Amino acid sequence: MRVALLSGGVGGARFARGLVAAIEPADVTVIGNVGDDLEVLGLAVSPDVDSLLYALAGLNDEERGWGRAGETWNALETVSTLGGEDWFSLGDRDLGLHLVRTQALRTGRSLSAVTAQLARALGIETRILPATDDELRTWIDTPAGSFSFQEWFVARGHRDEVEAVRFVGTAEPAPGVVEALREADLIVIAPSNPYVSIWPILAVPKIQGALRQREVPCVAVSPLIGGRAVKGPADRMLARLAGGTTPAHVASCYEGLIDALVVDTADPTGPLAVRAVVTSTLMTDLPASRRLAEAVLAAAA
Repeated sequence: MRVALLSGGVGGARFARGLVAAIEPADVTVIGNVGDDLEVLGLAVSPDVDSLLYALAGLNDEERGWGRAGETWNALETVSTLGGEDWFSLGDRDLGLHLVRTQALRTGRSLSAVTAQLARALGIETRILPATDDELRTWIDTPAGSFSFQEWFVARGHRDEVEAVRFVGTAEPAPGVVEALREADLIVIAPSNPYVSIWPILAVPKIQGALRQREVPCVAVSPLIGGRAVKGPADRMLARLAGGTTPAHVASCYEGLIDALVVDTADPTGPLAVRAVVTSTLMTDLPASRRLAEAVLAAAA
């Protein structure tokens, strides 16, 4: 079975690991969010794509939930001591990846080409595609003003309530993205924040068009458990922008794009416009992630 997975960072990366444990890794194409991308200290950083790379290479820090395992922070400490930009945490091991990416991009290579190079170097069989090679950025409108995603999320600790999410830039799909969606036997939307992880992917018109014209099932996994986010502001955003945190509110974020929604046993489904699949969605470890992936695959059978 060929699967195309739309994914954000931490939760999506954990699900991706479970998915490639459940089926052949080469049969999976992960389409990653790049709306969070930014430049830090002159380096090109792709946080969600990097989370996917580290998770699928078995290098991610499970305890912290982001970044590489065994990380050290000597370079960042030096930056801070020298009065440099230190609000975005770049670890020493992580810096190596950003250096390689930045150098390649400056020679004119595309983000998708560099991502493929990094995946090969890390021994990843699964294809990881950024949604676009173009600059498409997520902006958050709040009562305190408008901020780029990382400024709102990291620098301001996502404390500001969100009034709107918007995307700046005109983008074409990266090479292979639309083809992966058209050739898939199943399309899956990972348990990621709909507004800031999945919507930036759907903000590429041809990607959203491919989903609307699909001839195969599309199954989304709710990022909430008992109406709460495991980590991050997804529940607060849904409550404010969708009017609640039930499965129906999650499904409303993907109106016309999905055929089924996988929800946790702690969430009462109630009436849904799509089919509900109830299972345990908490990904505490790789076996739990694999069981969730298997439930998603079964939902499409």
